[in-house]
Amino acid sequence: MSEITHHTDYRQALAAIKQRIQSSQTRAVLAVNAELLGLYWDIGRQLDAWQRERAWGSAVVEQMAPDLQASYPGMKGFSRTSLFAMRQFYAFFSPRFEVVPQPVGQMPWRHVRTLLAKVKSVDLVLLYAQACAEHGWSRTVLEWQIEQRFHERVGQAVGNFAQTLSAPQSELVQQSLKDPYVFDFLTLSAQAVERDIENQWVHQITRFLLELGKGFAFLGRQYPLVVNGRDYFLDLLFYHARLKCYVVIELKAGEFKPEYVGKLNFYLSAVDEPLRGDGDQPTIGLILCKDKDKLDVEYALRDIYKPMGVSSFITKDIPVSVQSQLPTVQEIESELTALLQVDEKKPNE
Repeated sequence: MSEITHHTDYRQALAAIKQRIQSSQTRAVLAVNAELLGLYWDIGRQLDAWQRERAWGSAVVEQMAPDLQASYPGMKGFSRTSLFAMRQFYAFFSPRFEVVPQPVGQMPWRHVRTLLAKVKSVDLVLLYAQACAEHGWSRTVLEWQIEQRFHERVGQAVGNFAQTLSAPQSELVQQSLKDPYVFDFLTLSAQAVERDIENQWVHQITRFLLELGKGFAFLGRQYPLVVNGRDYFLDLLFYHARLKCYVVIELKAGEFKPEYVGKLNFYLSAVDEPLRGDGDQPTIGLILCKDKDKLDVEYALRDIYKPMGVSSFITKDIPVSVQSQLPTVQEIESELTALLQVDEKKPNE
């Protein structure tokens, strides 16, 4: 290895060039994608016009598909199904837009087709397209977010952010939180406590962060703090890169109780003192509970001057009747031991 690689100036210059290359590649991909969507828009517009003005119906698509495939045998995307999708693409947006709307123009074609198939409102399509651009969702994640009705949950947490944070930070915080959160990867019994939820979340941290949304960096569970010589432990601590602030999440297996707010208020002060640095926005808190009454939350937060919110969450609960029929760990181990002993007694074949 050359000695030049040990120089800080060289490593910094190399990192800057690599970043420049990646940015250029990203812009090139976006430019190609935008050009492709523009092409599909124009094809869709022509098909729509012919079908309406000349009453050719679907016959024009049936004829154009093999003609285009014969003319461009190496190109994909001109099948009968694709051409119908292009016409749908144009017809869906053309009453409100003369060209491909942003941020739809930044999405891959398969993402666009997924939205057209699953979402019937132009405004909702634009909302999901914007979320895709912000969060970098794959098509599979986009489908999952639609199924979980992301548009009905984003920005719905009950909080005091408008009263405790200045704009635009208050709006950014509000739009970064949901209600309810869907943690359908968790399987909990009716008797589950906070530690059970916490354990499963940590084991499924990737899916947990996906549901929380872009920007959350996990810093730890049962995060230790010392205040006035006493030890305290936060359920979950995050740093939000976009909001530039620490986020304390407290888990509650049951319904919301007003006294939870006082405890979280104390924790926010305790985090700000040792952790918050120059440039960090005020630490925010989020109480996640199984259920809540909106009026109870609003009263509990009314005279609180630390920014915090309350959201519920949904899991896959195990009914008590089913839970009682499940074998215990000891029963499973005993059964496996018995099976192994039987196998050992079998003669070799």
